[in-house]
Amino acid sequence: MFKIQKIAIACLLFTGFVATTNAQEKKTATNKNKVITDTKPVFKKLNGVEYYIVRNISGKKPVIGDIVEANVLVIADTIVKATKKAEKFVVGDSRKENGGKPVPIKMDEKSFKGDFKEVLKLVSPGDSVVITVSVDTLMKSFPNQPMPPLMKKGRKITYEISVVSIKPLEEFQKEMQAKQAEMQKQEQANSAQQNGIDEKILLDYFAKNNLKPLKTEAGVYYVIHSEGTGATVAKGQTASINYTGKTLDGKMFDSNTDPSKGHVEPFKFPVGGGRVIKGWDDAVLIMKKGTKATIYIPSSLAYGARGAGADIGPNQVLMFDMEVMGVE
Repeated sequence: MFKIQKIAIACLLFTGFVATTNAQEKKTATNKNKVITDTKPVFKKLNGVEYYIVRNISGKKPVIGDIVEANVLVIADTIVKATKKAEKFVVGDSRKENGGKPVPIKMDEKSFKGDFKEVLKLVSPGDSVVITVSVDTLMKSFPNQPMPPLMKKGRKITYEISVVSIKPLEEFQKEMQAKQAEMQKQEQANSAQQNGIDEKILLDYFAKNNLKPLKTEAGVYYVIHSEGTGATVAKGQTASINYTGKTLDGKMFDSNTDPSKGHVEPFKFPVGGGRVIKGWDDAVLIMKKGTKATIYIPSSLAYGARGAGADIGPNQVLMFDMEVMGVE
């Protein structure tokens, strides 16, 4: 989600925006929609902001509860120390930060002085508007709210907004649910395909290294080096673990027993609580206090397609040497 907390209070801005159309177009008209474009920017005042409608197409206006999908560009002025002159620079661009997609802005019932969303009540899909608000106004609206360093007295924030669509909240939510369902379906298909790839990688590794590991129902392979004592670890218990994590080529990416990683104390976590990768939650359930084992985790039960940091790439199969130090 595109956010502009860099320059404003969190409750001030629900989302961001994108560049507007050319402000110097001439007046034109069509039979279906009346299009108005001014040759000179004439700003009007509304609820503590100043605005200039660059492109105004007649059509549906948003009401309370609607979602305005828009492209947003956020510009702030600042004083350059070297020249002591005010200059403007872009501090937020939804097209760059939201994958080129418009961002949703919910039209709230309550507003405050300096709320740019008041101007959005005047626009329709296809419209473009420039809105400016002084930091002084925002400070008065939120006297007890700490301001970011950029928000200095006497400065202005400019929003350039181009409206893509206006939708009732229910319609927008249904669309989001449909998109999420489609994404989950695609992720499941990708995961199933990747599971087959990971399985081959693991089986080839086991054959090459003459290993005959066992496999949990969830898909984690494991080799017990030293059986512990007592009851098997159960969900809800807290396990204390020493571990070293490696990729299958032997590259260590983390350890709490190697001083080079800077944390040598046992790692504690609630088993089955989703506080660790799925492969860990699954593997510990076959261990007891004192168990030493090596586990081999397919990427779907590790960090998946996203990977983790510089050392764990997308769809990376991982292995861990583990020892259960204690169970509570």
